[in-house]
Amino acid sequence: MFTRRYIRPALAAAGGLAAAGCSTPMNYMIGNAGVGARAIAWLGWQAIIAFCAATLVTWGFLFWFALRRRGRLSEHEPIDVHQGQAWILIGGFLVPIAVLIFLFVEMMVVLTSKTVAQPADPTPNIVVTGQQWWWNATYRFKGHPDEEVSLPTEIHIPVGRPMTIEVQSADVMHSFWVPKLNGKIDLIPGLRNYEVLEAVRPGTYLGQCASYCGEQHANMKFRVIAQRPKAYEAWLAHQRAPAAAPRTPQAIRGEQVFMTSACSLCHTIRGTPARGTVGPDLTHLASRTSIAGGMLPNDTADLEAWVTHAQSLKPGTPMPNVPQFSGANLRALVAYLQTLN
Repeated sequence: MFTRRYIRPALAAAGGLAAAGCSTPMNYMIGNAGVGARAIAWLGWQAIIAFCAATLVTWGFLFWFALRRRGRLSEHEPIDVHQGQAWILIGGFLVPIAVLIFLFVEMMVVLTSKTVAQPADPTPNIVVTGQQWWWNATYRFKGHPDEEVSLPTEIHIPVGRPMTIEVQSADVMHSFWVPKLNGKIDLIPGLRNYEVLEAVRPGTYLGQCASYCGEQHANMKFRVIAQRPKAYEAWLAHQRAPAAAPRTPQAIRGEQVFMTSACSLCHTIRGTPARGTVGPDLTHLASRTSIAGGMLPNDTADLEAWVTHAQSLKPGTPMPNVPQFSGANLRALVAYLQTLN
């Protein structure tokens, strides 16, 4: 009765937790999708296998010593008569040292060849800037510095092509981490670091700041979207274009609200007079999946709430509350922002 009542539910709960752990997007040991993450995962499996092997051997010796035939004291020589010292040297020193040296060499190979980039070309594909508490990705084009594209909280990469990512901090120390694609790399003020992101299949992979950076550290998120090469090139070409002019009366009114308010002082919308650099570039805001530094979905309700009461949703963020937007003006402003596709 006790077994059926308690053990079966416990096993079911454990199975559910295990399944949830394996399917979570932040899990990097199972279901990874990047060259760097696969190398790190294989290194982890090697360490686990070595640990399990050492544990099994240790328990095997313990059982052997516990079950072997015990003789009398007169049948055994004292310990100082060269009995068992070779076992101590081999099992207690040589084998652990060999395993640790092997894992250390493997770790250095993974770090130098699969994760950290040492670019021969000083021009990276993407420059990612971390700041409290959002990410900004700038796409650079060789020979065309005037055509740079910036967008927050989302990084698009082509499948099967290694992309050199330069990371830098605008304020405090952050840590750039996409578990399913590669390992963590620190953003240190005044220092530029490099990493390679190479996805092996299309998908959306969650990233997170992995170094405590202040009040909203837990909400400093981003997404890496891996696309087929043709889809990526089409997306990039679209992002390089200026914002389309609003067409509906409500959206036209919303543009006027935006341009005559503090919004245009903080944000850029290419193709318009808005050239602010304090906040994210909003040129193609409607094409993004999230807002508020990756914290909220990009839908009408959350966009209205974020525009008017950002400090209530994400206290400490540089985005101020703008309660004067209400009624018809707020609806028009949001309608305009949603035309920025």
